[in-house]
Amino acid sequence: MTARSAIDNLTEIATVRIELDGSDPPIWRMVEVPTSVTLKVLHDIVQSAMGWFDYHLWEMVIGGSVYGLPIEEDWGTAPRKVASRTRLRDVLAPGTTRIDYIYDFGDFWQHTLIVSEVRAGDPATEYPRFVAGERRCPPEDCGGIPGFYEMLEARTDPKHPEHSEICEWLDGHDPDELEVFPIEVALGRIAARRNAAAKRIIKLANG
Repeated sequence: MTARSAIDNLTEIATVRIELDGSDPPIWRMVEVPTSVTLKVLHDIVQSAMGWFDYHLWEMVIGGSVYGLPIEEDWGTAPRKVASRTRLRDVLAPGTTRIDYIYDFGDFWQHTLIVSEVRAGDPATEYPRFVAGERRCPPEDCGGIPGFYEMLEARTDPKHPEHSEICEWLDGHDPDELEVFPIEVALGRIAARRNAAAKRIIKLANG
């Protein structure tokens, strides 16, 4: 690989819109992502952008193919292609690409990722990068979208038999609040790891 092609492969980016399915009003993020990342790193980016803690299993479905953890790490779930061996750029279709991403097969947090605007990135900018978003993700292990909205209703109803317990469990959770700084810090860590790897690749390409 030439130094020029190595740099081009590493600096190409795409815009990814992430939306949590079933949420009303919508919970969404928009990030700029290098197309050179693996689908495993894309999973890490989604976790960071949405505010999940990566406690549970997950998978991505792209064009009928399923990607996830290696078979020895997926705890007996159905076989799938290994996400760490597939790069985002290798699964992109012309125009836009839809990725269905499921996190936590119990609560079943289903997300729709729309990948678009593949283009050259700014060499002076670190990617992945947070662009925009609205509303906070629900807490982990709250029963999925139905369970989350039931908890919010119970919190507003002092007569609900579980009102006090749910108020304590939610601990001031504000669904309309989005804290951007933790997202930027988490994505910055991913960018730092990527930049270190990129420097090694370009050094090897230069011979």
